[in-house]
Amino acid sequence: MSTARRYICHRAGGPIEIDADLEKAVWRDVAWTEDYVDIEGDARPRPTWRTRHKMLWDEKCLYMLAEMEEPHVWASLTEHDSIVYHDNDWEAFVGPEGSNHNYYELEINALGTVFDLWLPKPYREGVRADHDWNVSGLRKAVRVHGTLNDPSDTDRGWVVELAWPWEAFDRHDRDVAPVPPRDGDVWRMNFSRVQWDLEVVEGRYRKVAGRPEHNWVWSAQGMVDMHQPERWGCVQFSERRADEGAPAFREDETRDAREVLMALYRAQVEHRRSAGSWGSPGELSGGTWVWGSDEGELEFALTSEGWAARTRVETTCGPVLVHCRQDSLLWVEPVKGA
Repeated sequence: MSTARRYICHRAGGPIEIDADLEKAVWRDVAWTEDYVDIEGDARPRPTWRTRHKMLWDEKCLYMLAEMEEPHVWASLTEHDSIVYHDNDWEAFVGPEGSNHNYYELEINALGTVFDLWLPKPYREGVRADHDWNVSGLRKAVRVHGTLNDPSDTDRGWVVELAWPWEAFDRHDRDVAPVPPRDGDVWRMNFSRVQWDLEVVEGRYRKVAGRPEHNWVWSAQGMVDMHQPERWGCVQFSERRADEGAPAFREDETRDAREVLMALYRAQVEHRRSAGSWGSPGELSGGTWVWGSDEGELEFALTSEGWAARTRVETTCGPVLVHCRQDSLLWVEPVKGA
């Protein structure tokens, strides 16, 4: 079963000045997320330094405030849409639809340099990200607690604060995920910190040659790949202010069906890799586990594009069909006439 983390994003109690000040009153009652973990989860050591963030929203923007412990704050890239994760950075991944498709990514380093992009599908589907897309109207601030790019002292860390306008979420289906979101809406999100091992050469920081980056994330992915949206955490929007208390988290009644369908997707990918084609159910590795949905049997068909599957789920709002197809698109629709 999913171990995705969950967070309640409260409505802001007042205007938010974007200045990366951790102490200002508007954030005081807002809960931090859990500390970040290694991207692979418990299979890897816990991160060396703490990373955590908070979120708020109002009718104009989604707000994010991230705090990173860091004894040696370093950044080098200054040009917008540079590959910012080549520096130490903080990253946000936002999937409003929860469909694995049409999601947004933003990366920022300690110089405030941003790399923003939109993906119609995950990279695993053989697509290219749209690097020309930008978070129009983004407001950002970075505050370094120490001295940037100075190896002669020890820093405390750095803070990022963002105001991401709802109008900039312009590439997904707003009938599925309206903006601003409604009270109780849940979006799939994850957050990452890329951290490189550094050494000091002639008084300057330099990445240690031959060492891969560390990937520390809010909700563990189970693999070194942020572009597996079905593994992201869940953020529920609430009309309550943080000082009014958090509502109960709305459980996704289609979660088990989604996980079975994604297991089918992964079995199909493996079959195509080994056999060169999509498989019928009896040909897929794993046998009957593919059909082990508690909600009911899966309907499966090979199609001209690849394959399609669906299963029926009884929810408190009535029966729905949960669908998946060969490019990992997941979607839900009510059962007609029910």
